[in-house]
Amino acid sequence: MPAMLTGTQKAALVLIQMGKGPAAGVMAQMDEQEIDQITTEITRMRSVDDETLKEVLNEFRRNAGGGFVPEGGMAYAKKLLEEMLGPEGAAEVLARLQSRIQVQPFEFLKDADARQVVSLLNGEHPQTIALVLAHLRPEHASAIMAGLAPDIRAIVAHRIALMDGASPDVVNLVADQLKRKATNLLTAREMTAVGGVQPLVEIINKADAATEKLILEGLSEKDSDLADQIRQLMFVFSDITLLEDRAIQLVMRGVETMTLATALKGAEDAVRDKILRNMSERARDNLVDEIDMLGPVRMSMVEEARSSVVQVIRGLEESGEIMISRDGEDEYVA
Repeated sequence: MPAMLTGTQKAALVLIQMGKGPAAGVMAQMDEQEIDQITTEITRMRSVDDETLKEVLNEFRRNAGGGFVPEGGMAYAKKLLEEMLGPEGAAEVLARLQSRIQVQPFEFLKDADARQVVSLLNGEHPQTIALVLAHLRPEHASAIMAGLAPDIRAIVAHRIALMDGASPDVVNLVADQLKRKATNLLTAREMTAVGGVQPLVEIINKADAATEKLILEGLSEKDSDLADQIRQLMFVFSDITLLEDRAIQLVMRGVETMTLATALKGAEDAVRDKILRNMSERARDNLVDEIDMLGPVRMSMVEEARSSVVQVIRGLEESGEIMISRDGEDEYVA
């Protein structure tokens, strides 16, 4: 499955693919804040897999290239800025961004396969595991969480949610110890964040339906109030009724008819009605026929389909194309 990128990361990826000259011309039209954000992502970006590249370039209505994009990184960002702003201007921007783009303590784990990180963390104290996961990208941390033993998973989830912060000295000490341990274990594969309830919500949001269920069940046994708090912050399939009509229409463009038909098997009337009334008459008839033709469907398949729909919604929210209200306020579509 392609990596989930933010809107800024997608823009950085396209600019890298364009080359320094055209990219500098595009960035010259941006304001200072946009330049800072794009530059930060370019310095962090490394090779991107072909599937993700194609998805991003298709979104920008361009033909996908083969293989991998040129590497980003600090050197590329510096050359790009120099072409646009000159040596002094480039140095000024990079100096301003220095604290934002400094090396992360667990940088060495950002390209590690989730299974390798699970092996690395095996036997570590749950607090150490929580600290590590809180510094990784939600999708990466989610894949690692899925590989942990169920009892450890619940404890780690609890500790991430209750984590307020950590001393830089402690973080660096843990990172150094794990780096030494990882020397002969890890091979390359993909990074960033903090502790608290929201990062845990983001981690769970990236998990598949089965892992999400296991994490929440384990957390409920340990701290039911905290589990309820996290559920309230998460977007689940039944929350589709909270979306504005224009958001629903955007979501439908990213979901295959078969997946949607499976997801709607046994769904609440309100959810089904919300989706059907945001489709053309022809599309609505096709979907209803597809649902009827499916016959009985295993619940595991329904949950998997619903998870796919939710992932599309979460992806649209992450890219800024829709906004999801979790407190009852209005939603907006970009």
